[in-house]
Amino acid sequence: MSSGSWSGTSRKSIDAVASVGMTEQQCKDKKLDYKVGKFPFSANGRARTAGENEGFVKIIRDAKYGEILGAHIVGAHATELIHELVVARTNEFTVEEVDLAIHAHPTLSEAVAEACLDSLGKMIHA
Repeated sequence: MSSGSWSGTSRKSIDAVASVGMTEQQCKDKKLDYKVGKFPFSANGRARTAGENEGFVKIIRDAKYGEILGAHIVGAHATELIHELVVARTNEFTVEEVDLAIHAHPTLSEAVAEACLDSLGKMIHA
């Protein structure tokens, strides 16, 4: 499966938007069996202490095998956070494999792990 492309765009109201792979609509159009996990920055300790709690991380994964089909980040430092998900998508990692990586506390990258966990119904912080 190809990795698709990623993009980063700056916005005034939201610091950044970044994505890789398919959107949820593209998955629907292709009639794929998928699950979505989403984690808001408002529940992330680092984002809250920095006053950057607007935005979220969204993960779209294959329902059967857990492979990441798409990922979208809206909010502070999105273009810096997307790289982990670009590597994961390019190498056909599952959400379980992304969660195995260390996401130090308190960091914005914890939102990536939490979104992966949410796609499995196992989010820790909400």
